Amino acid sequence: MDAAFTAEQDEIRRTLRELLAKHGGPREVRAAVGTPEGHDPALWHRLARELGLPGLALGEEYGGVGCTATELALACEETGRALLPSPLLATAVLAAPLITALGTPGQRARLLPRIADGTLTAALAVPGGSMATALGLTADNRAAAWAGGGRAGGVQARRDPEGGGWRLYGEADRVLDGHSAGLLLVAAHTGGYPRSRTLLFLVSAEAPARAPVPAEAPAPVPVPAEVSAPVDGLTRTRLTSMDETRPLARVELRDTPAELLGTDDAVDGTDVCGALADTGCTAAAVLAAEAVGAAAGALERTVAYVKEREQFGRAIGSFQAVKHRLADLYVRVEAARSAAYHAARDPAAGPLALAQALEAARIVAGEAVQLHGGIGFTWEHEAHLYVKRAAADELLFGPVHRLRDHAAGRAGLFGDVTSRSLAYGTSATGAARGAAV
Repeated sequence: MDAAFTAEQDEIRRTLRELLAKHGGPREVRAAVGTPEGHDPALWHRLARELGLPGLALGEEYGGVGCTATELALACEETGRALLPSPLLATAVLAAPLITALGTPGQRARLLPRIADGTLTAALAVPGGSMATALGLTADNRAAAWAGGGRAGGVQARRDPEGGGWRLYGEADRVLDGHSAGLLLVAAHTGGYPRSRTLLFLVSAEAPARAPVPAEAPAPVPVPAEVSAPVDGLTRTRLTSMDETRPLARVELRDTPAELLGTDDAVDGTDVCGALADTGCTAAAVLAAEAVGAAAGALERTVAYVKEREQFGRAIGSFQAVKHRLADLYVRVEAARSAAYHAARDPAAGPLALAQALEAARIVAGEAVQLHGGIGFTWEHEAHLYVKRAAADELLFGPVHRLRDHAAGRAGLFGDVTSRSLAYGTSATGAARGAAV
């Protein structure tokens, strides 16, 4: 495999890095997370208009650039390096591929061009806050009851006897960018208990456009607890999240009108779980690149600091113990970067690459705080932002040990764990002993 990048791919990385160096620094990031949208709308539209970022992996027939997941991963590596808060992940990595895979020609023609030009953002809402399971990253999404299921729980869908459409009722927690997205892709159950199945529905939640907050604003506007939407029965509440650059929301649906993603004729045959799993593999590869970017950004800041900070009359970076620690971190980042680049070309390796990248990001961020010393623990310094990003990504898309466990199970490394666990009992300890045989 040729691991070298093309001139166009290198140009995407260089251009985006230069733009974010000017408009996506720590000061701008702190101002952006305090806006009602959770990101800088002016910068988002500039990224869409000048670089075509949200449409990077969309076909040219929909107004996209027509690139592959590799280019999207390289772009996300740069946004991860800057910890840029933006709807790119929720819109271009999670929602757009599902619309492309499951949507009707009319739905694709109506929605994808607006996603490509940045005028429409989207979010994937799955009940129970089980994003990793729904995407098939930590468990088989066909077997796990991630969407509630049964007679109650999750989000339920029923046909509207009057309008001929659908109505949704339920709740989804920890929806990435769910408070500000103009379009929600909601996973819901339908068919009743005997024939319960999960489908995806489109809920338009576009609110009136807000005036962008200028970068020179002295203080961010307080974020309202609730963002109303012009849709009957829809309530979206922005949650307090560990990582402010990853805004999360609670979406409550009370007899909310919705449109089925796909055709009514395909209700029984649509492979929603398969489409979610395919999207999950590609998303894992892109997320791995983004985590590598965050780890590299934290390491670069740490290296720059230890060259300047003096102790006992010399820079602390000149001490051998510090050099060894930084060398270990560099090896971790480069190994994770290699895995992420491989996964960008072969999305099947995405979950394992994501596990390695998340682990590298967590370790590098923790060491960055330690090597910064007292200033690294302060609220004013940006080192804690990298720690929060690493921890929040594991909570949302991990954790690392479950990503690896599920990937190993799919690869058959442990054989038939189920049959062996029965011989050792049904408890978790018995299952572990059975797997060790």
